[in-house]
Amino acid sequence: MPRILGIDPGSTVTGYAIVDSGAEPRAQCIDCLRLPRENFPTRWGIIFDFLSDIIKQYQPEQMAIEDVFVSRNAASALKLGQARGAAICAGASAGLQVAEYTPTQIKQAIVGRGHADKKQIQHMVSVLLHSPKRLQADAADAAAVALCHIHHAQTARRMRMAGATP
Repeated sequence: MPRILGIDPGSTVTGYAIVDSGAEPRAQCIDCLRLPRENFPTRWGIIFDFLSDIIKQYQPEQMAIEDVFVSRNAASALKLGQARGAAICAGASAGLQVAEYTPTQIKQAIVGRGHADKKQIQHMVSVLLHSPKRLQADAADAAAVALCHIHHAQTARRMRMAGATP
């Protein structure tokens, strides 16, 4: 039963979740790192150091992270990409396998359609992980990334067992 670190990267708030896979996934930790209003290189260092500590504490075997989507603002997309890079480096330096999923793939896996809104993601993550409290949006998104990875891994395993190639 692999333990997954899910990441929803951001330049001001980075969501993270530790989820144990299995017949019924269980959350060990779902939270956010709120970054100070420092210069961006300082923020990237904070993301790297913080996630490195989370990895040491919870010992996940794999990392799943949301892929960058390009919006109208290229500068925002670049900052998001840099935050992703800091997170990926933390996972890679700890020897974790890193999987990347688009927002559409994540929404499809969690809600059943690729254009779900944040409230739908929050609700379904709470249901799937039996969370009694309302999750912050970025934290729920990070848990959704981990759950998406678990679903994709289960599907690939079933296909291999059926003799098909994933």
